[in-house]
Amino acid sequence: MDHGQMPVFSHFYSKISCMLAEISTNPPVSANKEACKKKTEDITEELDELQNRLYAEGKQSILIVLQGMDASGKDGLIRDVFRLINPQGVRVQSFKKPTEEEMDHEFLWRIHPHVPRKGMIQIFNRSHYEDVLIQRVHAWVDMDTIKRRYDHINAFERLLQENGTRILKFYLHVSQKEQHERLAERMEIPRKMWKYNPNDMKESEHWDEYMQAYEDVFRICSPDIPWAIVPSDKNWYKEYLVARTIYDALKDMNPQYPGLPEG
Repeated sequence: MDHGQMPVFSHFYSKISCMLAEISTNPPVSANKEACKKKTEDITEELDELQNRLYAEGKQSILIVLQGMDASGKDGLIRDVFRLINPQGVRVQSFKKPTEEEMDHEFLWRIHPHVPRKGMIQIFNRSHYEDVLIQRVHAWVDMDTIKRRYDHINAFERLLQENGTRILKFYLHVSQKEQHERLAERMEIPRKMWKYNPNDMKESEHWDEYMQAYEDVFRICSPDIPWAIVPSDKNWYKEYLVARTIYDALKDMNPQYPGLPEG
C-alpha cells in the first residue's frame, strides 16, 4: 500500500542547529486527524508482515530509541504502534535512574545486554541517552565526563550499525503546558493513577536545562543517525509519524523470507 500521500513534515527531523523552542509541539494545520489515524491503522497492519520477514530472515535488526520528557507519551506510543506485531519479534526495555550497581560500572554496562539480536525489533523506552541528560541536569557527573560519553555513544551506535542494526531515534516533543495537564490527569483519572510520581513535577522545574541537554545531544551524537523530532501534543499525529518512519525503514531494509533450507 502506498503511504506517500500523507506528508512527513519538514520539522520532523532535527537540524544541526536545532532549537526545540522553535519547533511546534502541535501538528501543522494541514494535518488531518482522521486521515492520519486511517494511515496509522493501515501501517500498523503492514508492520506485522514486515516484522515477520525481518524475524524469518534473521540477518538485520532495528533499535528504536524513544526519548522525551515525562508524560510525552512513550508508553502509549509503544502500545498503539506495535499492537498488531507478533510479540516474539519485539522486545521493550525501559531505563530509569541507574541503580547503585549500575553506577559502579561504566555507563553502557546496563545497555549492552539489551541491544537487538538479528531478526528483532528492540525498543528502548528511555535509553543510553539518559546518561547525558538527567545525569547532566542533576550534575551526577561533571561535564568532562558528559563530553566523553558523547564520544562513547557515537562509537556504540556505529558498532551496532556495523552489525546490521538500523537505529531510529525519536524525541517526543511535548509542550510544558501539555505535560502539566497530563501529569494532573494522573491524580484525577483512576486508570492513570498508577503512573503518578510526585518527582515528575519536580523534574519539570528543570525544563530549560533539559532542553539545552537535548539540543546538545541532537547536535553532537551520531549526526549520521538523525533524530526525529516528533510533535507530541496530539497522540494521533505522533503515532502516525513514528509508525510511518518505522514502516519506511523496514521497507528500505527489505527483509526477505529465506525459503526452504538447502539439503
